[in-house]
Amino acid sequence: MAAPEIAPGTHKAALIGGGFIGPVHAEALRRIGVDVVGILGSSPDRVRSLATRLRIAKVYVDLDDLLNDDEVRSMHVTSPNHSHFEQARRILESGRHIVCEKPLAVSAVETAALCDLARSKPELAAAVNYNVRYYPLCHEIRARVTRGDIGQVFSVTGSYTQDWLLRQDDYNWRVEADGGTNLRAVADIGTHWMDLAQFVIGRPIVSVMADLATFYPERHRPVGPVQTFEGSDVVGREKESVAVTTEDHGAVLLRWDEGIRGAFHVSQVVAGRKNRLLLEVAGSEGTLVWNSESPETLWIGHRGRPNELLCRDPSLLSFEAGSISHYPGGHAEGFPDTFKELALSVYRWIDQGGTEPPSFPTFEDGHRELLLCEAIAQSARNGVWVEL
Repeated sequence: MAAPEIAPGTHKAALIGGGFIGPVHAEALRRIGVDVVGILGSSPDRVRSLATRLRIAKVYVDLDDLLNDDEVRSMHVTSPNHSHFEQARRILESGRHIVCEKPLAVSAVETAALCDLARSKPELAAAVNYNVRYYPLCHEIRARVTRGDIGQVFSVTGSYTQDWLLRQDDYNWRVEADGGTNLRAVADIGTHWMDLAQFVIGRPIVSVMADLATFYPERHRPVGPVQTFEGSDVVGREKESVAVTTEDHGAVLLRWDEGIRGAFHVSQVVAGRKNRLLLEVAGSEGTLVWNSESPETLWIGHRGRPNELLCRDPSLLSFEAGSISHYPGGHAEGFPDTFKELALSVYRWIDQGGTEPPSFPTFEDGHRELLLCEAIAQSARNGVWVEL
């Protein structure tokens, strides 16, 4: 299938943040025809080499410099979490569209304020980058659940596991407390799992019970910056010992309405798991299982007949999944394609004048995730179920 078009030459975007995920946004935008005209980093000197590598012409001095650039009509925020609130607020106030990395902010007070601001400017796209939704087979799960293929939903379970912080010498700014929920594994990768779980069954989580663990109360931090996933490959660096309070591992029990139950665990210290999200939706007539390290296959479980393995192929998928699947079966679509699909949903909405309800994750979704994180942190502290 050919990728849907957006109006050519009409969108000029800027990037805020130059770490692991910023270049992923830049690549996705160029794939769909959005011009990336400038970048803002922690300092012009530190981001200049990245701008050269990404062929981005402008390097901004600060946020004021960026907001004074009338050429830019949309901004993608990929900066550290504590910066999101102020940057998102000022971007919306300036009348620009925004796609913000998760978490939207570090407290529900901040995200609520951003939601209020976004509602006051309905003509602006205000999106949060929950890109995992945009694997085609995740849309396929949602379509099958919606049309009743697996009957009454009983449970949603799974995990999100990585190994990039397995060793005590592994360090990154994400290890540091954010001054809000002070969650790490849950906030960083657990929010993707919870967003996907709620998306595929079309219902919000209503209460949580959590247990968190920090296996390394002290880590060895290299002197100087360390990029995400760079980990202990930073050799020959001087190191200093620092206390760590954010969690390496978290396990959460979940409840939805209508009696639906759930559970998931997250960990960044599981050897061999590079970036694995596992989701299992069990119902009265069947089960659907998807694994992000094998994103092209969907396991479909049955009771009275053989199980099935569906390989992603637009000709075999529901309309919802087929519409975001742009290569024939056997031609793999993966992580970078999810960013492309989310960006397409945002910029098509902009082209349509914002007249339809957005199909992309909005600031409201980002606010919901902060409410969940705060409930999880409260539950872990007090050892009780917490309702949202």
